[in-house]
Amino acid sequence: MAFAKEITLGGKEGWPSFQLQENITAGKGRFGYDCIQLDSNSFSYDETTDFIIDFENAENPIADGDYKIIENNLKSSNQTKNGKAAGLSRNIGGLILSGNPGSFFGSEGLMGSFSIEFWLYPSIVENGENIINWESSKNEKGQLVYQLLNGSFNQGHLEWTLSNFFNYYISPNGHTDVILKGSSKIIPDTWTYHALSYDCETGLLEYMVNGVTEDLIYITSNGREDGEVCLVVLGTPSNLEFCNEYTGKIDDIRLVRRPYETPDYQSAENAGKLDHVQYLTKGGRFVSKPIMVSTGSILNSLTAEMSVPSQTAVCYYVRSGENFFGWTDTYPEWKPVESGEKLTDVKGSYFQVAAELMPDGDGSVTPTITEIVLDFTELPEPLPPFVVKAVAGNGSVTVSWNYSVDDTAGGYYLYYGTRPGEYLGRMAIEGESPINVGNTTSYTITGLENGRIYYFAVAAWSVHDMRVVGDLSKEVFARPLARLK
Repeated sequence: MAFAKEITLGGKEGWPSFQLQENITAGKGRFGYDCIQLDSNSFSYDETTDFIIDFENAENPIADGDYKIIENNLKSSNQTKNGKAAGLSRNIGGLILSGNPGSFFGSEGLMGSFSIEFWLYPSIVENGENIINWESSKNEKGQLVYQLLNGSFNQGHLEWTLSNFFNYYISPNGHTDVILKGSSKIIPDTWTYHALSYDCETGLLEYMVNGVTEDLIYITSNGREDGEVCLVVLGTPSNLEFCNEYTGKIDDIRLVRRPYETPDYQSAENAGKLDHVQYLTKGGRFVSKPIMVSTGSILNSLTAEMSVPSQTAVCYYVRSGENFFGWTDTYPEWKPVESGEKLTDVKGSYFQVAAELMPDGDGSVTPTITEIVLDFTELPEPLPPFVVKAVAGNGSVTVSWNYSVDDTAGGYYLYYGTRPGEYLGRMAIEGESPINVGNTTSYTITGLENGRIYYFAVAAWSVHDMRVVGDLSKEVFARPLARLK
């Protein structure tokens, strides 16, 4: 008789680590358990990312990057643009970072392209409120030169000042300062997305709000696109400050070493939805690690505890095999399944589960999965024969036994060796241990050495799958001898 078993992913035991996950995160599901849901459209880390500050961890708001916190006076706010937390500044000091060697602001000398990006939700927009500030100095022709990168409010706009940030740059009016001014007014109690971008290939320095260019300048020898590009040259590494003098919220700060690229949530399909898109409309997915069961197990159903609001969707997939070493993204083939559906032809020693989560059309609602239960049938291991005997012959031993009392026994393996409990024999003419002797109750092994003792045991294999092997019988022994006639 086969045994019904269950494996639970999630629920009160929590979710295991996944083999793959894209655009998903943990949230709170039913019964207070952790659930899987779509991640917000927060920034994701890639090879160009210098740091990401997402404020999800109140103790260390830096999600990624080789930076450390020197001082943090920001509080955590659940009124966010992305994720579960944002930084709240009350104009009593902000967040101060120090870049480790190799990071953008932790290094000295020539630097390449960059983009500084963040979301702002100011409570007021007062002149001089400071969003970002970096000050240092560099040596130019034997003299120390002051350096500055600053973003502050001025007359209802965010204004950027970069002093001595680029080598050999002199503006048309003879100054080394670069100033970019926002053209649209910053509205209190509204989230806006800001980006300062520099392209070292073209010299374009550009300031954008909500993906729309507010101001730009070419940092070149003639201030035009066809001039010789002036590059970023940083002096002594120094701290980077955010919201040192600012009242309001800030979320998802990112520095990348490339020019600005339009995020997914500002793509053509999401045009006009900037204040509403919470989740990427392409959705997210996860793939479990291969789940080991017993040989020949049969997956009967996948049942999910989930919440699927209107216009959202969750799609499940399963696959199986006897081992997973040759598995790829597409092999074995994934089989789409519905929660609670009766399954067929899904069997093996390993199961794997995948799920795709899709938000509604506006990207404002996510489905959630609290628990996935895999119901499967495990083939029983047949009982061994209870009576086993061994009779020695000339260079041979005949082992006999009674049939197993278990009706799931389809045949038998005969194990042999030269040490008790170690059935590693290789010398018999009939083959290495164990020998599949079929559904019989007696078998003679030949080619053995006379005078040497041998040990034997018998195990039954399942009538459903001969790879399912039961326990060994009691051990018997015999010593072949050449008898004179």
